[in-house]
Order: sequence, then structure tokens, then C-alpha cells
Amino acid sequence: MVRKVDSSTDASSCDAPPRARCGGCGVMEKLQGFEFWRETLQSAQYIIAPMVEQSELAWRLLSRKHGAQLCYTPMLHAQVFLRDANYRRENLYNEVSSEDRPLITQFCANDPEVFVQAALLAQNYCDAIDLNLGCPQMIAKRGHYGVFLQDEWELLERMIKLANEKLLVPVTCKIRVFPEVEKTVKYAKMLEKAGCQLLTVHGRTKDQKGALTGVASWEHIKAVREAVNIPVFANGNIQHLSDVQRCMEETGVQGVMSAEGNLHNPALFEGRSPPVWEMAEEYLEVVQKHPPCTLSFVRAHLFKLWHHTLQIHQDLREELAKAKNLAGIEEVNRQLKQRCQKEMAKEESERHHTGLPLPHWICQPYVRPAPKDPGRENGQKALQMKAVSMKRALEDSDSPNDSLSKNKQKKKARNPHKNFCPELKPKYIKCEQCGNPKGNKCVFNLCRGCCKKKAYKEVADCPSHGLRFKTKAQKQGSSGVGSGQINGSSSVQTEPCATVPDQPAAQALA
Repeated sequence: MVRKVDSSTDASSCDAPPRARCGGCGVMEKLQGFEFWRETLQSAQYIIAPMVEQSELAWRLLSRKHGAQLCYTPMLHAQVFLRDANYRRENLYNEVSSEDRPLITQFCANDPEVFVQAALLAQNYCDAIDLNLGCPQMIAKRGHYGVFLQDEWELLERMIKLANEKLLVPVTCKIRVFPEVEKTVKYAKMLEKAGCQLLTVHGRTKDQKGALTGVASWEHIKAVREAVNIPVFANGNIQHLSDVQRCMEETGVQGVMSAEGNLHNPALFEGRSPPVWEMAEEYLEVVQKHPPCTLSFVRAHLFKLWHHTLQIHQDLREELAKAKNLAGIEEVNRQLKQRCQKEMAKEESERHHTGLPLPHWICQPYVRPAPKDPGRENGQKALQMKAVSMKRALEDSDSPNDSLSKNKQKKKARNPHKNFCPELKPKYIKCEQCGNPKGNKCVFNLCRGCCKKKAYKEVADCPSHGLRFKTKAQKQGSSGVGSGQINGSSSVQTEPCATVPDQPAAQALA
């Protein structure tokens, strides 16, 4: 059962692993390194990665049910967490559950004081604080955090050292590797010396993302593990339980972290590949038991689970995208289940052939297409192709899209009739006073702003701009308040001014 708590509540009173031991004289010492991993994290080997908008409470509980031994919260922005009480409640305080331990809260930050202050607000709700040094996305580059801090060793050293001194719980880090093994090892040893008590190493570089994701280097992870004296978790290339076991044998790490593999198969750490609807129904049941859960999170999880099937049933993909509530998502899931069960009853030759190792309704990893050879892309061939394309762009100017930016080309694809040529754009009649386009049916031939001023001054109406000054005046006149009849038509008359009270009386009324 989820226990909602206020930020002032001491969450350490809930069922949680030990975080400190008595060091003599009644002083409680913070557990560190391998002792922290064995006692607080209970020697966890199967770990769910921090995933933005994906590793929320409901998903963590589902993953724990199917073998996960340690979970991370989604990455939280330290600056926002520090200043916004609602952000704290929605992302951590309202997601406290005795079933959800051990738990590590991850922050992104680039300021030592901000990181520590945010961590102090979170430390009673988790077993450790993790600093994200691995996010390679553009938003991390703009915000100057994640992997884009990996060259600022002095800053990172100050952040880790200060957090290690001020926090009651250990501080950990999640990093990406450098292309050079030696530099990666030095980086890891610097973090260890600064006070990092556990290191998660994602065996990909800063540039390995999207279409260039490629294969993670377990060689780098092994080198780090052999060089440091703190627990190390490996991240990368984990699609099946056999990958977990092989990774631990080859690298010697204490645990293995899964992100995308877990999203496509929450039972990965059990070594099972169940039908997708089984995992989807279990997840939706957990969501109902542990509200609130943002609908976009739920929808995103269903898109991942049903990824292979939705390539076939595109109509239900659209329905899932348009679902407005949990009931709508459950209905789409029910229809997908029915269609898959009907297909299961058919002969093998009548089923959809997707080229997957398992039927599309079975939980299985998504394998990205192999990236193009980056060496050739950056080599002489790439330069020649670029020169040819520039030459053709100058020679072939017949296409109307040649001079358009990528953004405008996308708009043109969505709306072929959209016109970006200034000469061909429709000409608007200008307002007589300010030069802005006038209203098409304005009685004064003015834009709305000028029309409003003129209609107010002259007590007139302009139906085109929705102005009714004359009509309102007539209604007030017909109500009998200060009105008189002149030649059968009503005219508004000004009532005599009331006697103005003297100054002391006016102040008393005020």
C-alpha cells in the first residue's frame, strides 16, 4: 500500500534496509562501498535503470515482482526539485511504498550547493542519492548536465565531495565511458576518491545514441571494475537473462542494470518471455492500486510493450495514442489481446510473419538497425558527397523545396498547399490608421484595436469584431435608469451627479 507523506515526514521510519551502523560511542556511521552494497542494497544484482517518465512507482513495483532487486527513480532535476514543492510531491514524496526498497534517487545537476540541497530534501525517501553523469540527450547539453559534465573533473569532484560530507546516505554516480579505456579508468578513480560509494558504468560513449547507439563496450566496464575498490554495476547490451549472466562473468561487476530491455520485457530478470498482454494487464492493475500515475507514462509503457504488434495493427496504435483515460487504454489492450489470441489459433502459414525470433505477441527486445559506418561518414567519401550535393543544389533550383528549411519542408509535407513565398502570399487591406491588416467586414475599415477605440468613442457597434457599445447603451436606456423617450426612440441621458461628500466623510466611507 502506498503511503502518502508530507515533505516534513521522516520517511526513514518505513520498512527499509539499514543505512548506517553504530561506530562506537553511540555515533551512527554511514555505510560505504561494499558494506553499503551488501547491507543496504542487499547485494542487489538485478537493477532497473533510472528512466525519465518510465521508472515511476507502478513500473518499479511490477519489475520487482518479476525479479528486479534494486530500482532507481526517474532522473529528477535538482534545481526544480529544490524550488518546486509540487514537483517534489509528484515525483518522490507521493510515491513512497514499503514494497519499493531498496531505492536510489537520481538527480541531474551542475552546481554543488543545488545538488546537495536537493539531495537533503530527498534523502529520507531513499537509500542513496545518484548523480546523473550519463544522459547524452540534447536537453542535457542545453542544461549542461549529464554526460556533458564528464570533462569538468574539478566541478564533479566538488559536487561528490560535498554530497558525501553533508548527506546521511551514500552518494553514487552513473557514467558513460570515454573512447579511451585509460581515461575512463582515471575518471572512475577520480569519482571514487571524491566520495562516490558505487559506480554504474554505461559502456557507451557520449556520441553513441539514437541511430549511432551501437554496442556497449564491456572491456571498458571490466577495466573500471578492476581499478576501483567500490561496487560497480554494468549497463549496456542487456536483452536477456543470459546476457546478464555473461556480463557478470566477463566483467566481474557486482550487478547489471537494464533499461530498454526491461521496458520491452519486465520479466527479463526471471528469464521469461511472457505474452505481452500478461505484462500489460499486470501493469495496469498496479497502476490502479497505486495512484496517481500520469496517463502519458502508462501510454508510453503500453507502446513499448506492444511495440512489435502495433507495427501490424496500426489502427489500434492510433486508438492508444488518442486514449484519454485509463479505461480507454485498458480497452485498447483488450482488443490487442483478442486479435493476438485469434492469430494464435490460426495455422503457422496464416500468421503475420515479422522476421522476429518469437511471435510478435511475446515480450522480446527491440533491436535497432545497425548504424552506418561512422568512419566512412566522416571520411573523404562524406566530403565528396557533400560537395556533390551542394553543386546539385546550385544547378537544380527547379524544386520549390530547395530554398526551404527542414522545418518548413516538414510543414509543407503535412500541408502541400502551404505557401512560404512572400510574393505569392495573399495581400491584406491595411487599417486606415495603423497599417495592420483590417478586419474583412469591419464597418470602419480598421483593425480590431483601432476599431475598438473608435466604436467606444462614438458609441457604435462593429459585429465583425464583436463590439456592442451601442447595443449595450440602448439596453441600459430601455431599463429606465436615467433614460427618456424622444420621438419614439430611446436616448441615454446623463443623470445629475450625486453630492460629493466632504473629505473626512469620504475617507470614512473608504
